[in-house]
Amino acid sequence: MLKLFGGGKPDHPMADPREARRLLDDLPAHDPVKALEELSHWFESVSMAEGFKLEQRVQLLLQIDEAGQPRARKLAREYFATVRPSKVQENRLWKGIHDYWSHAGNAFGRAVDQFVTGAKGADAVKAQLPLLLVRALRSISQQIKWMHMRYGPVDLSAWGIFNRVYGFAEFRGLAGTKVTVYPGLPGESTPQQEFLKGVVFSASSPDALLPIEADLAERLIGDFTPKFALSSTPGPEMSYWTDLNQNMAPQRLVRPPQQTPTLRCFGASAALAEVNAHLQKIGSSRQVPSALNLGDAYEPEIVMDVLSHLALYWALEPPERKHPRHMVKSRLSVAHGYDGLLGVLGESESLDFESTAVESWIVENVSAGGFGAIVQQVKGDWLKVGALIAMRPEGGNNWVTGIVRRVNKVGSGQARVGIQSISKAPVAGSFWTGVTTEKGVVLKTGEPDSGEVRIVLKPGVFVPGQNLESERGGRFHVYMPQSVEDKGDDFEIARFREMIREN
Repeated sequence: MLKLFGGGKPDHPMADPREARRLLDDLPAHDPVKALEELSHWFESVSMAEGFKLEQRVQLLLQIDEAGQPRARKLAREYFATVRPSKVQENRLWKGIHDYWSHAGNAFGRAVDQFVTGAKGADAVKAQLPLLLVRALRSISQQIKWMHMRYGPVDLSAWGIFNRVYGFAEFRGLAGTKVTVYPGLPGESTPQQEFLKGVVFSASSPDALLPIEADLAERLIGDFTPKFALSSTPGPEMSYWTDLNQNMAPQRLVRPPQQTPTLRCFGASAALAEVNAHLQKIGSSRQVPSALNLGDAYEPEIVMDVLSHLALYWALEPPERKHPRHMVKSRLSVAHGYDGLLGVLGESESLDFESTAVESWIVENVSAGGFGAIVQQVKGDWLKVGALIAMRPEGGNNWVTGIVRRVNKVGSGQARVGIQSISKAPVAGSFWTGVTTEKGVVLKTGEPDSGEVRIVLKPGVFVPGQNLESERGGRFHVYMPQSVEDKGDDFEIARFREMIREN
């Protein structure tokens, strides 16, 4: 608001400390999403309003952030809960958390910028600068993390702020200064540790992880951060690089980048050895070591999966493809989910897949193991890592079964996806469980005499010790359960031993 006369307090509701405290105390107690929305407003308002002394502005931003922390943690727990929220609630949770961190990062970034430009009052509050830098870097890295929860697109301007804030921390000689990040909570950090957490998470290919796996990966990265190496020059242990003066995410160091004062290279160093040691311990004991500070209880299998993923991407040599890839340009018809697969195989009477549920994607490359494709217009929120799909290449007659293994949304509603092909000749049918008849899809492999098959079923149909029976082509099939090999929101893929006899 324009003020006609200078001096005095800024014309802002939080200019009075007691009123600011009252506003924060009166946040909605039973609606953390609404509370974060209000705090997001206060972040923007306090960071943009004229008239605040820098010391007062910084103190208010820190208080707003401290009020938001328990609420942001609560919503994150709900988002990653074992029992998934409804789609509407999931969207509400994601928006509340992402927007909070976005406003926090922008507000702290503006405050840091006042130190960069030597604003009046900066010297009076310079003791708070290390904490301000840590909060700014953590907020921006959280904003980027939550972009990855939806597989992007990731706003490169956020990376620009992140990189420059850390560059200023180095310039002021504060990169290694330890601070207690939040009062009353254990754990110290430094600007360098927050920087490494952010760049290592992005470099660890979160677009190939489920959201809960990406969250666990971030927790593990926080534990391993002190073991990472950071340098201004490439070296034998450096796998990735970034430029603190660019709006860029970290990149794999394939060839030496141009040497500039703002070049930073980093690598797993001793962290990779520690990851492999934990993998060995969990593999032999089937227990998660207490030394891993994960902040929650996780099954050993998911911890091993994520550790294996990190080891793959932290290695000095980039992951090798199992099969050669050939560049092509062709159309691919795609149906998704358990019902979609049954529908295109002629086992669903509820949906007209040929007219409504089949999407058209563009294949960019193909190999013996799968496809790389462009989705020109993402429809709905089903497209994520682990989604089951049925595919029919242009000009083809048969449907191929696959699972989405990588998603990278690139803006304008587009996405690039990596798909693992799991069966070129799926066969739908009915299976008797001894109690009910269930639909399913047998995934034929290239080894017909192996005595083992995989079957796509609805969740809960597979029961250890309970055979499935089916009759096809005048032959009686008995399927003896082995284990669940893969699963998603609406399906399970289980391994069975198959016995066949003539009727």
